[in-house]
Amino acid sequence: MTSTAATTAVVLKNKTVVYDINVPYNYDSRQTFATKYPHYLPTFDKIWFEPLPPFDFVDPALRADPIKPNFLGKGVTLRHITPRMGSIVDGIQLTTLSDAAKDELALLICERKVLAFPDQDFIDAGPQFQQDFMKYFGKPNYQPVSGTLPGYPGFHIIHREGNKEEIDNFLSKHQTTCLWHQDVSYERQPPGYVALGMLHGPSVGGDTVFAATDMAYKRLSRAFREKLDDIKVVHSSQKMCDHTAAAGGLVRKAPVESVHPLIRVHPVTKEKCIFINGEFTTGFQGMKDGEFKALTNFLLQHIIGGHDFQARVQWTPRTVVLFDNRSTLHTAVVDYLSEDNVAEPRHIFRLASMAEVPICVDASG
Repeated sequence: MTSTAATTAVVLKNKTVVYDINVPYNYDSRQTFATKYPHYLPTFDKIWFEPLPPFDFVDPALRADPIKPNFLGKGVTLRHITPRMGSIVDGIQLTTLSDAAKDELALLICERKVLAFPDQDFIDAGPQFQQDFMKYFGKPNYQPVSGTLPGYPGFHIIHREGNKEEIDNFLSKHQTTCLWHQDVSYERQPPGYVALGMLHGPSVGGDTVFAATDMAYKRLSRAFREKLDDIKVVHSSQKMCDHTAAAGGLVRKAPVESVHPLIRVHPVTKEKCIFINGEFTTGFQGMKDGEFKALTNFLLQHIIGGHDFQARVQWTPRTVVLFDNRSTLHTAVVDYLSEDNVAEPRHIFRLASMAEVPICVDASG
């Protein structure tokens, strides 16, 4: 998959410099790309988005029958990627789900955290259907800077092909292409459910790795957990927007800054989850910069190194992945490179559904 949390775009005539959260790359609209879905190539229309006002959110998972009779019906099977998180779902098409089945799907996403649906006709159902489907799970997110689809600003388009110069430059300075994050964590009501659709990808590679932040929290000592419970974190899109504006690029939304609990309580599972981000967190309230950096580095390394609470999703054609953005961190893996360090084509769309204001430990009852 891709990590899509922070992408900025600088438009220079037909050429666009895209600052992907993993590896920045050039995008030239005049180029012929090897995608099977050219109508899903990114566009950079000059649209202005006002801040999303506060809204009431009722998680559809809270309406679900825990037995899930409408979703886990005859012929539906789950193949678990790991014992505790991640499942591949066979025998059902997302386009056929009733509202009751969608509620049960939401509950299963909360329980398993990551669900992969191979060979879905959802991929060919068109942007209107796809957008409406994800609206069921929350308000659409409009990215301040990213490639999208004309008339469907909720789409975040991830497209990479070639990019040898950018990849070589990035890897000359960094040890890895991975950057662990939650999507759009700077919003007051960040996404709860996120969908990723594989339009075209490499024959192997380009996986997405997810880590369970509730299990990461449980692995810490009780004394340390109690200290984390009270910390408030500043999440901001200011740096991303400023960078783009300074380069003369396209910014479609004013910077957003929100203060969230470092430990959030999941509204469905009631588990405590570490809510931290390798891209958008800028400080801990009441702490000095050195303290913030030291604690952030410790928590991220703890999560990144926890292979016993991670799941790796391997993409296949027309796969749709639905994941819980509240109880996971994720990263794309940019390893789909030829011997010449040229990226094979990889084309994905993302739709994110905004949910509740993150619940702090004290407010959870």
